[in-house]
Amino acid sequence: MGRWDYYRYFPPSTPKAAKGGIKAQSKRGAFGSSWWAKRWIAVLESFPIGARLDRGRSYARRGQVLDLTIDQGAVSAKVQGSRRTPYQVKIGIQPLPRATWRQVMKTLSAQFGYAAQLLAGEMPQDIEAAFEGAGASLFPARQQDLKTQCSCPDWSNPCKHVAAVFYLLGEEFHRDPFLIFKLRGLDRAELMEFLGGAQAGRQVGQAVGHDKTGGPAPEPLTAAASAFWEGADLPLDLLGEVRVPPVAAALPKRLGSFPLWRGSTFFLEALDPVYTKAAETGLDVFLGELSAKKDD
Repeated sequence: MGRWDYYRYFPPSTPKAAKGGIKAQSKRGAFGSSWWAKRWIAVLESFPIGARLDRGRSYARRGQVLDLTIDQGAVSAKVQGSRRTPYQVKIGIQPLPRATWRQVMKTLSAQFGYAAQLLAGEMPQDIEAAFEGAGASLFPARQQDLKTQCSCPDWSNPCKHVAAVFYLLGEEFHRDPFLIFKLRGLDRAELMEFLGGAQAGRQVGQAVGHDKTGGPAPEPLTAAASAFWEGADLPLDLLGEVRVPPVAAALPKRLGSFPLWRGSTFFLEALDPVYTKAAETGLDVFLGELSAKKDD
């Protein structure tokens, strides 16, 4: 073994089993299928850290990451390794200046549909051009843009513990692209305010008959006292069309996967059959078929 061979090799170790850790939603393949998740992961995989990438993927899928917090300009996490005490991991990136954000948002707000895409959990494909026009980058452009550290004894930086956190971040960014903006210094509320979301929301509310306070517009009262006290027949279409929804668990699916999921079964996969069965049973109850089935 040559003089430097020792430093190029760090013997693999077996991590202690972690209880209640955050498990990656992907059991194999990529950590998030969206282009922005892949863009984030590509930054990590450009680092020359060799087999530590494979170990990081394994740690992420085994639930070795015990805690993960995303804040403006910083990510902190605890990762259970081979020692008794979990390792402290920190990933830092410089938040973009407010002047840069204003310039970027001016460009984005001029593009129709950007706010709607983001609210639907989609990152506009050409959004990086807006940052380039402001002389900035949404994603780290080079290794020096990231500051990573871990309390483990491995000399490599980033190590496998940092890699595990990085992969989980890719999945979180896939689930909620607003977190990428938060990491770069702009939270969801500020972003939507920049894009005119509040004004757009008021316009939509007025268009569907809401008053200025956001509540339903009041209906005019009738002058006939008898109509008030005696009431009126309910309209036949009071409940509208009643049917099983074409997509089960539509609202949870719109909200996306549960953040930093720790269960052994994927959150949406577990909910899907429950919603399907509940919808079918509810329709039977409404149509009176459930009681008929019991009588039979």
